[in-house]
Amino acid sequence: MPSSLIIGAGMAGLTAARELSSQGWNVVVLDKGRGIGGRMATRRIEQARLDHGAQYFSATTPEFQQVIQKLVADKVVTQWHLEQTHIADPAFDYPYYIGIDGMSAVTKKLSQDLTVLTSETVVSFRVDDAQWLVETESGGQYRADALLITIPAPQALALIEKSGFPITTSDKSALSSITYRPCITVMATLNRPSNVPAPGAVRYETGDITWVADNAQKGISPDQPSVTIHASADFSRAHFDDDLPTIGQQLIDRLPALIPADNIRTIQVHRWRYSLTDQRHPSPFLAAEAPLPLLFGGDGFGAGNVEGAFTSGLQMAKFL
Repeated sequence: MPSSLIIGAGMAGLTAARELSSQGWNVVVLDKGRGIGGRMATRRIEQARLDHGAQYFSATTPEFQQVIQKLVADKVVTQWHLEQTHIADPAFDYPYYIGIDGMSAVTKKLSQDLTVLTSETVVSFRVDDAQWLVETESGGQYRADALLITIPAPQALALIEKSGFPITTSDKSALSSITYRPCITVMATLNRPSNVPAPGAVRYETGDITWVADNAQKGISPDQPSVTIHASADFSRAHFDDDLPTIGQQLIDRLPALIPADNIRTIQVHRWRYSLTDQRHPSPFLAAEAPLPLLFGGDGFGAGNVEGAFTSGLQMAKFL
């Protein structure tokens, strides 16, 4: 039975794992986080549920549409009717989908029946005895015939350097060309419903804030009102290392009409160092020159975003 190790339990890694497993491969997915999903992230604060990474996704390809239709039937995914509004993303005119219980519910469902090991930070990889040998911070050692790396490209490059693995100049250049925007995200629970207009989101084209979502109107936080705020890339770069509570309050203070000060109950702030990609690799994945199959993929490849990560994972698996 062929085997594969996958580093990163986001959409790309889980999709590749599902496809390979369905073809009889022995697959192990490793992720440094306590949970899975990457930016398909949902947080619980008090009685509220808040999506604080990816806010929605589209399904434009037949392969992803088939997966989403199954998730809709299983009551994991539903539509968020942002279309035909001023906040609709001009990048696509397809339905907007979300997890009914938050975006993390989508990847949790996709991870069922897979071997996914969390809190396993990979520190090195190398070829040993005709297999990949991957070592983790906890002392774990894992072997496989193929290695798929789906973490953000800068993290992949850091792992390559730490491992001392000799990639080609061309492969290094391809990975180095992938760039990301940072994003500071503010999550606030409220005493009463916000003033965010229906259907629960506001998009800003200029300024320090790009996005405000009302998670109750979105449908994922029925028990307590809450909002998610995304700062702009420029603001996030300028304040990335600043005191988080201070930054969170500054961003909240910019929205008095939508979220009056007396409506704030609690605030939490999260830094996304690698949020949306500014520059992506043109193909869905990179097959590196190596003695054994070594593939790089994720939302920094191909179309980007959630569906692009799915396509990346699917195409890596099909390549193998």
